[in-house]
Amino acid sequence: MQFKHLVSQDNPKGRRSEEILAEIRAEILVRVANYGDDPRPEAKAVMENNLKIAQLLTDAIHLAEANTKKLTEVI
Repeated sequence: MQFKHLVSQDNPKGRRSEEILAEIRAEILVRVANYGDDPRPEAKAVMENNLKIAQLLTDAIHLAEANTKKLTEVI
């Protein structure tokens, strides 16, 4: 399988999954900040959903970092 974005033997210049996830999380947090002053209930709902997504991404980043650490221990 050929990976386009992730680092692998076939793609040594790819990026680690935690780097990509952190970049996505940063973009979502910018969106959260942009909705902060919007008084509409729909905007508040979107902001809450994005905060939940950001937390899930944080959890995924921690798991990906643990994977990277585990793999570097083996090498």
